[in-house]
Amino acid sequence: MSLKCGIVGLPNVGKSTLFNCLSNAKAQAANFPFCTIEPNVGVITVPDERLNKLAELVNPERILPTTVEIVDIAGLVAGASKGEGLGNKFLANIRETDAILHVLRCFEDPNVVHVSGKVDPVNDKEVIDLELQLKDLESVEQRMKRIEKQAKTGADKEAKKTYEILTSIHQNLLQGKSARTVKLSKEDLVFIADLHLLTIKPVMYVCNVDEAAVKTGNKYVDAVKAAVKDEDAEVLIITAAMEAEIAALESYEHRKSFLADIGLEEPGVNKLIHAAYKLLNLQTYFTAGVKEVRAWTITKGMTAPQAAGVIHTDFEKGFIKAEVIGYDDFITFKSEAACRDNGKIRIEGKEYVVNDGDVMHFRFNV
Repeated sequence: MSLKCGIVGLPNVGKSTLFNCLSNAKAQAANFPFCTIEPNVGVITVPDERLNKLAELVNPERILPTTVEIVDIAGLVAGASKGEGLGNKFLANIRETDAILHVLRCFEDPNVVHVSGKVDPVNDKEVIDLELQLKDLESVEQRMKRIEKQAKTGADKEAKKTYEILTSIHQNLLQGKSARTVKLSKEDLVFIADLHLLTIKPVMYVCNVDEAAVKTGNKYVDAVKAAVKDEDAEVLIITAAMEAEIAALESYEHRKSFLADIGLEEPGVNKLIHAAYKLLNLQTYFTAGVKEVRAWTITKGMTAPQAAGVIHTDFEKGFIKAEVIGYDDFITFKSEAACRDNGKIRIEGKEYVVNDGDVMHFRFNV
């Protein structure tokens, strides 16, 4: 299961610097607007200490972590929904992502130009929100106009349901609220999935602060938290420039020492990736054998056959059963054989809901 997050924000808020330390790709990080013209794409591994511990016990030929695709999207200006600046390209790039990482500048630095002339992360957020909402409003109104006749006759139940959902979203958009603020069920979302609404995507607000505020935040972070308190959104504090320094260090020991010196246990980018997982309701299970130890990403609530299908569709089609070892049991008994001898391998069927960290082996027939 692939995960694609788009990094967005006004020009010069730290998007490309953050992208660089996430992916080690070399996006230009210059002090002027639109330094990222085409979206830069990087594939990064998801840090998971459990994978390393399993590999230490199994000693496989290779270790395969799960990955996240990060897209650094060109900066946005007011009027983007009408094609201003790089608006059309920007909005098209967002449409292709699963989640939005909205970087907000929460630091002062006279040497870094702010596109609007002052540091105001709440206003910056509102600029982008408005452009995304206007684009969604256009999409919603076009669809409503197209299906209105069928919906109001009542003969087409699907059209009627779709129109009802769009009406709720339309009302919120007119009030300056994003589509994600409408309480919709998974079943509801199916009716409008093809619209790929921009403001229905889950969002994480990444507050880019100076080094002094990385632990506690500052007045700008407090203002952001207050502004988004009614949204179903994550807020994360990070210092992009410092993260770039950490990423540039060659060895794990050097990075660990650097973090200890500043009183942090792990890089902020690790927290960002974990938060992105939470944002998208994802979790991990593992397969462990002499050939490879591997992490697999699934949506929380997936059954064993669905989880098997992430490896290969044939695994899901021909699913017979799954052998499951809890992660803690595997670590305690140190091998699959020892888990088997101690009765820690469970045989689960098609209804089994996979737990985060399960070590699994699938039996199937096609």
